[in-house]
Amino acid sequence: MREALKSGISENPELQNITPEIKPVTAHFGRALDLGERGPMFAMAQALRPVHRKLARVYGYDKLSKSLARKYAYCDFFGPNGLVASDKLVLGFVLFAPNTTYPQHAHHEIEESYISIGCAWSESNNAVYAPGYLILNRSNHEHRITTGEVDPCLLAYAWTGPSERLATPGMKLSRTRRSGRRAAI
Repeated sequence: MREALKSGISENPELQNITPEIKPVTAHFGRALDLGERGPMFAMAQALRPVHRKLARVYGYDKLSKSLARKYAYCDFFGPNGLVASDKLVLGFVLFAPNTTYPQHAHHEIEESYISIGCAWSESNNAVYAPGYLILNRSNHEHRITTGEVDPCLLAYAWTGPSERLATPGMKLSRTRRSGRRAAI
């Protein structure tokens, strides 16, 4: 990942002209940054505050339930669809409203890592992860994300994989049933 970022930056890419979109979940962005500025990822939260309104927010799916459309959105800032163009790596942020379960999904040919900027969260009910904790999901690994009932959750993510897959990740939610239990956050 470090080499892909170094290579992408050394090409001195131009900023892409992206129109920011407001999604319902963006109402929680300020609170998520406030929480992030109080924890171990405070520098990232502080760096994001002055530019977050310039980032485009998307859903990434052709079909999405109305409920999930109100509770989540993401933005790539580095990558084929980001503010800074690169075909080697995708870096971005995903924001979840309180009390959200992002359904089971996997990324074909893409390795994904997450680090929480602010708020605890659970992945596939394996554990509750505090801000600053890093998770790596190998390609095709099915997982889901659950947030706590009170605070929004802001995660930074990185995707590595073939250039053509990073440009068109073909995101799809899995049809597998999820467990009825929820991790206590």
